[in-house]
Amino acid sequence: MSFIVEAIGRVEGGRIEAEDDAWDAVAATIILDPAKVGNDALTGLDAFSHVEIVYLFDQLPESAIVTGARRPRGNPDWPMVGILAQRGRNRPNRIAVSVCRIVAVDGLRLSVTGLDAIDGTPVLDVKPVLRGFIPRGDVREPAWAREIMADYW
Repeated sequence: MSFIVEAIGRVEGGRIEAEDDAWDAVAATIILDPAKVGNDALTGLDAFSHVEIVYLFDQLPESAIVTGARRPRGNPDWPMVGILAQRGRNRPNRIAVSVCRIVAVDGLRLSVTGLDAIDGTPVLDVKPVLRGFIPRGDVREPAWAREIMADYW
């Protein structure tokens, strides 16, 4: 089964190369395409503090995709973990989701911090973060996942 998904915008600014850590201070702007969304598509988004950005790791070559298990970041101290049990960019469909802080909304321009995408990245969707959609109850994760995120933000 396949689907055609088209970008509704792109990332402008921020980093020009993918790096593993210190994304929280990175500022970027999402420029939406007026051919894909209406000029008022972001109206009301400024009432929220955070937004989820769905985007595509388009610069990752298909030859780098992993479909099975690997050690996160190649770290020999961490266990072999299936690609779908981690958030690495080498995913089969190269789709990513990031929760970012909203800095400003101006027409079809959305300025954010903490978007772990690089300049030029295609944006597939924008969703406000609603408290009702964040996890209910405790969130469980293995030790390696806590370690990998220690310096990420």
